[in-house]
Amino acid sequence: MTPQARVQAAIDILDAVIAAATRGGAAADTLIAGYFKARRYAGSKDRRAVRDLAYRAIRRAGERPVSGRAAMIGLAADDPALAALFDGAPHGPAPIAEGEPVARAGIVPTWIAARLSLPPDELPGLLTRATLDVRLRARDPLERLLAEVPGAEPLPFGLHGARLPADTQVEQLRLWQAGAFEVQDAGSQLVTRACGAAPGMTVVDLCAGAGGKTLALADTMAGEGRLIACDVDRPRLSRLPPRAARAGVEAEIRLLDGNREADALTDLRGAVDLVVIDAPCSGTGTWRRNPEARWRLTPERLARLVETQGRLLDLAAPLVRPGGAIGYIVCSLLDEEGRAQVNAFLARTPGWAAATPPLPAGRAHGAGVRLTPASDGTDGFFVARLKRAC
Repeated sequence: MTPQARVQAAIDILDAVIAAATRGGAAADTLIAGYFKARRYAGSKDRRAVRDLAYRAIRRAGERPVSGRAAMIGLAADDPALAALFDGAPHGPAPIAEGEPVARAGIVPTWIAARLSLPPDELPGLLTRATLDVRLRARDPLERLLAEVPGAEPLPFGLHGARLPADTQVEQLRLWQAGAFEVQDAGSQLVTRACGAAPGMTVVDLCAGAGGKTLALADTMAGEGRLIACDVDRPRLSRLPPRAARAGVEAEIRLLDGNREADALTDLRGAVDLVVIDAPCSGTGTWRRNPEARWRLTPERLARLVETQGRLLDLAAPLVRPGGAIGYIVCSLLDEEGRAQVNAFLARTPGWAAATPPLPAGRAHGAGVRLTPASDGTDGFFVARLKRAC
């Protein structure tokens, strides 16, 4: 591909990403993979260059652009060499006309910026490149992974895992095939640990999804106790059994009926030591992985998420035995999903109190702890541990 053709390919991809963000379609990574699957003539250097251009344009535009061309022209406004490629060459973009739409530079949409309680100097960290972190099973020595992957480094914060080079082909590693580790951000590992699971407990992972935190909880429990993984999303939950089998984890799996979840949990009322709620949320803490997610979030969708989070807390509370706990997690940096959500639960639910989880990272934030990309080098999270009185 010529340099001009690479620019046009990036514009085409951006058009697809913008359309998907508007109607709730596939993520950018999926769209890019599909684009090149249909264009096998593109070499690895072409694919890398086009992907880089597309993501540079996505990261630059805080508000959703009107078109892929507007996003790329915005990027070209800061890059004369890129602007020169708008020359009308075959398979390349047409010359930039005076008065064409240009995407404005920004970190976050204006309406979200007003709700983010972050210092201004932390905002750029929301769009830095994410690290590739993995969590090792407790029984697997770190030295084996460091030896297999050149450039791998131990994770910080005393976590049993490693940070791999960004281009590592994880599924080709012998240790991954043997079930020795799972890809999981260091922040996700930390907030799972903060929930307080221990051997011998009865633990419910109420929003298990594909099971990333379920497997981490099982490791913390050392195979002792009862672990129940639940979700209302059948396709996501169906990915958990093969992952659990590969990792040597035993967990009960329950598919819940949306808005009738309590019906499938009646046998657990008052009998659970710990309920973990990795709640559906805005994902504002994971924008460095999915920067186009900024364009998907709307005030209406956020309001629905906040309502769901409150309902999940109310669903979890009756399951917990006296002296037991709820671990509440969101990968969000919006207070209405974190600090305010927990405060509202405590205000309406007598007999519960917050116990700030001890963590080697993050800072106290209301009744919980918050991790941010800029300060901790992890995805952004809020986690709180809520205890029921004995």
